[in-house]
Formats: sequence, C-alpha cells, structure tokens
Amino acid sequence: MTEDLTTIEVDQFYPHPPGKVWRALTEPELIAQWLMPGDFRLQVGHRYTMQSRPVAASGFSGLVEAEVLAFETEKLLRLGWRDAAGGDADWTITWTLQPEGHGTRLFLLHEGFDPDDPLQRQAHTIMNGGWRTGVPKALAKLLDRV
Repeated sequence: MTEDLTTIEVDQFYPHPPGKVWRALTEPELIAQWLMPGDFRLQVGHRYTMQSRPVAASGFSGLVEAEVLAFETEKLLRLGWRDAAGGDADWTITWTLQPEGHGTRLFLLHEGFDPDDPLQRQAHTIMNGGWRTGVPKALAKLLDRV
C-alpha cells in the first residue's frame, strides 16, 4: 500500500464523552493547552490566528491563519489552515467525533498537501508525526484533568 502524501488521517479513542472532547476542540482556553493559543470562536466564517514555534525545515513561520468552515455540535469541526507568512499550503482540518461506549472516537483528516512541493512533503512528515503522537497525548492529558 502506498502512503497518501496529500492527507493525514488519525483515529484515536478517548475515554471521555463527546461533549467533553467537543469542549477541548472548541473552547479557546482549552485549545491553547493542547494545540496552540489563538482567538478561536465557534462561528462559520470566523477567521483567527494561532501561534506556535516556527519550523525552518518545513518553511513554517509559526503563525497559522485559520477559518471555521463548518461544524455540527459534538459531531464535526472543519477548519481551513494556512501559514500566515504565505506559501502554497492551503489545508483543511476536519475533526469528527463518534460516541463509542462511554468514550469518544475522534477522527482527524488533514487534507491538501501538495506532494510535488518539497516543503509541503516535509510539512506532511513533521505534521504526521505530531498529529499521531504529540497532539493525542496532549489532548488526552487535558481531557483527564478538565
């Protein structure tokens, strides 16, 4: 099987109800604790920024411009993401929540990588690792304490 270099897909179970996971995905003070600080507001069309550290290897400036594209409370959140410094990256991040037993199955779909662009291939590699390891651990830690 060939790896799809245009997307990243992650499937993670959390032993917390969908409402709690939804809060972590949509409340700015909680988002800042597991992802990046920013001025998120749950409103379609809302544009906001998030600040992280720059990653020179991928050309990432450290500042993400984002937009709420769609949501269905406790079920789906779709965001547009791009580097505020420019570049060709124009990604879509979709979080899908599914109740599972006493917990939540959380799916991430990060789409829009250009496999012909060396910087985007590097970004895919870096973000793939982060979405699969660092982010789930940070989110789990937050969910365990809120």
